[in-house]
Amino acid sequence: MAAPVVEAEASGRAASRPPARERKNAKFSVHFAHYKWLYLLLLPGVLYFAVFRYGPMYGVSIAFKDYVPFLGVNGSQWVGTQHFEDFFSNPDFPRLLGNTLILAFLNLGIAFPLTIVLALLLNEVRLSILKRTVQTLVYIPHFLSWTIVASLSFLLFALDIGPMFQFLNNLLGTNIDFLSDPAWFRPLIVLQEIWKNTGWGTIIFLAALSTVDQDQYEAAIIDGAGRFRRVWHITLPGIRSTIIVMLILAIGQMLNTGFEQIYLMTNALNRDVADVFDTYVYFVGITQGAYSYSTAVGLFKSLVGLVLIFGTNWLAKRFNQSGLF
Repeated sequence: MAAPVVEAEASGRAASRPPARERKNAKFSVHFAHYKWLYLLLLPGVLYFAVFRYGPMYGVSIAFKDYVPFLGVNGSQWVGTQHFEDFFSNPDFPRLLGNTLILAFLNLGIAFPLTIVLALLLNEVRLSILKRTVQTLVYIPHFLSWTIVASLSFLLFALDIGPMFQFLNNLLGTNIDFLSDPAWFRPLIVLQEIWKNTGWGTIIFLAALSTVDQDQYEAAIIDGAGRFRRVWHITLPGIRSTIIVMLILAIGQMLNTGFEQIYLMTNALNRDVADVFDTYVYFVGITQGAYSYSTAVGLFKSLVGLVLIFGTNWLAKRFNQSGLF
């Protein structure tokens, strides 16, 4: 008789227990009520991405259509992958891909490591007022628009009258027009990128450096390790995960060389090396009205960036490093 009673009590408890879905909803309600202000702070970011990132994805479908503004997105004829085929068979494609990749690898190979180096140098400064002053000076260029940066470049390298034009030509014994010479276009772009964004990029690395255990430095000093040894064996391993995450993000943005900077520095004499995917989309899509074709070009660039992010993250995990996700 005891067994049926136990089974009856167990079945009664099971019957009185609310379903799993209700328990989950109740738990979420309590969690939401407890952190409601944090969710409220999250709302502007969610709305931004919903309106300006995910909302426009509806228009990506015109990459597969012969889009006519008067007919609209739904009324335009479906052409499949025709625009992608036209783009890949276009004689401009190898040149655009080459220009974009060269600039991307230059920025990744020069500007990205310099950000880490600058953060390490700032971390070694012990005089607080000097450190804050240098940080302020290297942060300021980030807040200048590319229009101002390009204008400063024109003033410095102006033909015959620019201070840098005169100094470099006297130093090299040449008479080079740096703003028009195709060979100098990429160095100028990389220098602008370094001057404008390197200081700002140190913020994340300085935050990561502040989490490194100070006891390790004291132990290394006792063991006789010099400053370089401490940086190599303690500091860099301490921020390795941050470096990998930032590297993954940078690789994902490789093809986004920046429209405004390139557009402002492009002229008729350096266009062969200056044209990249971003400027090509503008010239073809906006000035020539090839909306579907330019959308296909932009979609191709975005898909490549997505593949690069997942590929780099997979490699990081394969080598037992912390990835982005």
